[in-house]
Amino acid sequence: MTNTTVVQAANLTENLESSLKKPLLGVNIDHVATLRQARGVSYPSPLAAALLCEQAGADGITIHLREDRRHIQDADVYEIAEQLTTRMNLEMAATTEMLEIARKVKPFWVCLVPEKRAELTTEGGLDVAGQMPWLTDYIAKLQAVGIKVSLFIDPEDKQIAAAVTCGADAIELHTGAYAEAGLVCNIDKMNAELTRIKQAVRTAQDADSNMLINAGHGLTRDNVYAIAQINGIYELNIGHALIADAVFVGLEQAVIMMKNAMHQSA
Repeated sequence: MTNTTVVQAANLTENLESSLKKPLLGVNIDHVATLRQARGVSYPSPLAAALLCEQAGADGITIHLREDRRHIQDADVYEIAEQLTTRMNLEMAATTEMLEIARKVKPFWVCLVPEKRAELTTEGGLDVAGQMPWLTDYIAKLQAVGIKVSLFIDPEDKQIAAAVTCGADAIELHTGAYAEAGLVCNIDKMNAELTRIKQAVRTAQDADSNMLINAGHGLTRDNVYAIAQINGIYELNIGHALIADAVFVGLEQAVIMMKNAMHQSA
C-alpha cells in the first residue's frame, strides 16, 4: 500500500468510529470546476479547493467525472487523487470508459450514479434493480483493484435489496425530494420524505449490517440537521449549497458553517 492509501485507510477506520455519533462531511467541488469551465481558463483550481476543504475539516472530497466533461476534467481526477490526505469519492456513470479510468486512478471510493446528457444535475437514483447483472460484474471489477463502491439510489426497499445483492460496500440515499419539498415550504412532504429516508436507513441496516449508508443531494445549511440526526448515516455529501455559501464567506468558512449546521455547533 502507498503512504497515501495507508493514511486513507487509517482515516476510514477512525472516521467510522466517530461517525457512530455524528455523520462525516464529504464536500463535492464540481462547481469550482464549473466556474473555471465557464471561461475556459485555468482558474479557479479544483485541486486548491479540495485542499482548502480538507484544511477546513472536510472528511472527504467528492468529484463527478461526467461523460460530457462539463466541469471536472480527467486531469483534475489524477491531480486531486495524488494530493488528497482524506478520501476521494469519484462519482461516475457505470460505463466501460469510466471503469478504465477508475481502475487507473484507484480512488478510495467510487459512487455509481445515473447520468443523462441533458440534465442540470443528477435526477433520481440509480436503477440498481433493473441492471443487476451488469452492476454486479462492474462492482466486482472495481473492488478487485481495491476500490470501495457506493451506489446512489432512491430510498426504496427494492433498490436497497438490489444494492446488497450486487455486493456494494455502501449506498448513498438520494435526498433530493426532501430538499425540494423544503424549497417550496411543503412541510408535510418534507416530513414524509424524512420518514422515508429514516425507514430506508433501517431497511439497509437490517439487510446488511456491514454496509455503510451515506446520503446527499440538495442538502443545505437550512435542511441538513434533520438528515444528520438520523442514526446510522455515515457521511453526507454536499456540494452546490456549500460552494454557493463560499461565494459570500469563503470556502474554508463555508465548510466550517456546514459542519456546524450538521451538528448544531456554536
